[in-house]
Amino acid sequence: MKEKLRCAVVGLGRIGTLLEEDELREKPCTHAGAIHHNPDTVLVGGCDINAQRCRSFSEKWNNTPVFGNVEQLVKSVHPDIVSVATPPETHLSIIELLLQTSVRLVICEKPLAPDSDQAMRIARCHEKGMVKIMTNHERRYSKDYLIVQNHIVTGRFGRLLSISAKVYMGERRPVLEMMLDDGTHLIDMLRFLTSSELSDIRVELLQGNEAQTLLVRCRANEVPISMDFGSGRDHVVFELDLSFSAGRIRIGNGLYEEYKSCESPYYEHMKSLLPTGKPEFDKTGYFSNMLCDAVACVRDADREPRGTAVDGYRSIQFIDRVKELVAIPCMSISVDSHLCPC
Repeated sequence: MKEKLRCAVVGLGRIGTLLEEDELREKPCTHAGAIHHNPDTVLVGGCDINAQRCRSFSEKWNNTPVFGNVEQLVKSVHPDIVSVATPPETHLSIIELLLQTSVRLVICEKPLAPDSDQAMRIARCHEKGMVKIMTNHERRYSKDYLIVQNHIVTGRFGRLLSISAKVYMGERRPVLEMMLDDGTHLIDMLRFLTSSELSDIRVELLQGNEAQTLLVRCRANEVPISMDFGSGRDHVVFELDLSFSAGRIRIGNGLYEEYKSCESPYYEHMKSLLPTGKPEFDKTGYFSNMLCDAVACVRDADREPRGTAVDGYRSIQFIDRVKELVAIPCMSISVDSHLCPC
């Protein structure tokens, strides 16, 4: 029987541990929860500058040792895997510190960094083989999104012709902030589903009715994509609407719908989109599957994570391009598909 991998969490806030208290969320839904429930891992330590969070973390997770800084954590518990769940502006310095230790894999929360310069430096650490670094774009591991990816590859609904998407996350949040904090998931998922980079970016920032709307248009190869980031809503929306030559899929938070082109019950000699049966599964497994990938990558030196630091960099690079276009709205920019030479 293989020895369990030793795991630690740096940053004991919402995604680190606290969201496990949300009774409505699929579990596990945090780094600590995923480690606790995985048969191949053991939670050996936590770290946060907030003493109360440290105490609460230790009490919840069987008196797991806690520390006030990363150096103490690593020297005391010698983790194989470290989950970095701190604010994005701290990620680079923490990862650079972990490079000097025996840590074998880092799971870094999104957004990977506050800007593409820092994100590139993190991505280069992964590319150069200093340490494997995953970006926690957890939808890459979610069963519903993997079903959509399979439908695209197999052509179940014909050719993918276009994608439209919406992200509404906060009534008064500036849309560029929303795009960095939550839109990274959307941008990464568009890259993941289409297996291509996003290019030919065009943007429009609109103000009205005490709300902001950021409209982003781009392409993934030949597939046109439209994104709508908006404030002013008192509810959360994360949704992708994929249009195929013979069908449609809508997927998002709490949403999964498939439609197939059939003889129309409404019009003679025409076809309409009619709902099909939904795929059946108890859980999406988004967080637990992510950690399973991390474990496999530690045990197989040649295995590449499904979502790496390079993928995290790509999302931040796209957002920085959008910011440039918001500042100079007459421009359009294509994203280079390669990192600068290391």
